[in-house]
Amino acid sequence: MHVKKVHIVSLGCPKNLVDSEVMAGVLAERGYLPTERPEEASIIMINTCAFILPAREEAIAEILRMAAWKQKGGGPCLRLVVTGCLPQRYGKELVDALPEVDLFLGTAEVPHIARHLDELFAIPKAGKYRRSAIGRPTFLMNADHRRLISTSANSAYIKIADGCSNHCSYCVIPSIRGKARSRAIDDILKEAEGLAAQGVRELIVIAQDTTAYGLDRKGKPTLSRLLRELVAIDGLSWIRLLYTYPARLTEELLQTIAEKKKICHYLDIPIQHSDDAILRAMYRRGDSALIRNAIAKAREIIPGVALRTSLIVGFPGETVRRFEKLLSFVREIRFDHLGVFPYSREDGTAAAAFPSRISKREKERRRNLIMEEQALISREINSALIGTRQEVLVEGKGELEGFTHIGRCRRQAPEIDGATHIRGGDPKTGVIVTCRIIGADDYDLFAEVL
Repeated sequence: MHVKKVHIVSLGCPKNLVDSEVMAGVLAERGYLPTERPEEASIIMINTCAFILPAREEAIAEILRMAAWKQKGGGPCLRLVVTGCLPQRYGKELVDALPEVDLFLGTAEVPHIARHLDELFAIPKAGKYRRSAIGRPTFLMNADHRRLISTSANSAYIKIADGCSNHCSYCVIPSIRGKARSRAIDDILKEAEGLAAQGVRELIVIAQDTTAYGLDRKGKPTLSRLLRELVAIDGLSWIRLLYTYPARLTEELLQTIAEKKKICHYLDIPIQHSDDAILRAMYRRGDSALIRNAIAKAREIIPGVALRTSLIVGFPGETVRRFEKLLSFVREIRFDHLGVFPYSREDGTAAAAFPSRISKREKERRRNLIMEEQALISREINSALIGTRQEVLVEGKGELEGFTHIGRCRRQAPEIDGATHIRGGDPKTGVIVTCRIIGADDYDLFAEVL
């Protein structure tokens, strides 16, 4: 009997990664064997992102790369399947554009992935079959969906909601993922307890907008209430919060973060811009005064809070003066971590109809200016931490000379922020150790175990 090994490539954000982990779990229960080696796989599955142009380009490049592998016949690969946001957004257009792909599945097909692959295997390779299944984006995972966690070092994401109802003028997420849908608190707690039982020590709370949690549910449970329930779970050491909307950063939420030791003093607040005219054109709730007030409140209530944000440059109407205001804002606020994205014109969004004369080169120039400024700010903030004690979650062996291990402190989220390089002792992966910071650069910290 042929062993059905499947290699899953997950592209895009952590929300997409959770979908990939759910699909891996569903497949494992149905007798499929996940493998990290594409050359061993009978099926290669690519879970795609389609948020902005670079994400689509990455997805297409990966599809073509894996298609070439399949056609070369260098391994047992029989089928190539593409799932997620790219098929959900472009539907049957992809069937004609990418004949190399055997099956396209939308976001609603996550729990049905095993049935689709079973049907695909049952059809002779030369036979005719339906090459796409794309429905309304209504899927919302629950604790009964088994996940195969792919992150390392005892850290895992927990997706508390799916979809988004903010309808920012530049964003396609509501059309791809549907309106905001929150999970029940009891269901989230059940999953979190299962993750803790598996050895997860850091739980990273995610959604398209975590601060919108519960607004669609009866009784409107709040994110603050959910966090207070999560900290009571034995085994969890850190809880980290991502994707918070500045207009919904309530004092109650900030107090909860400040009071509960398990919750990292870390806030990801994607503000996108600081100019009022641009914020209005983006259909963002609140102006620059609201953003400043939210940041000031966070710093007042949460001692030593580390702040991350993301910005968009080159949005239609971003004059030189408005960009300079944004650059001044970055210098003034001094975020601990910051990411910048050049504006990507997306069909189907309101902003796609806005006139724009900003070239790709100018967008990149503006992005680079902000990132250069942020590098200076980050180095100064990191240097001020030298001599302090920090808890560090050990993630594995280090690669820098003199530093045997690598990890992250409470101020650093995985993938998007810097790392902490560790020396001294022989700490085990997944353990949280107390360290003294002995050095810093633009984004990383250097520490020794106490």
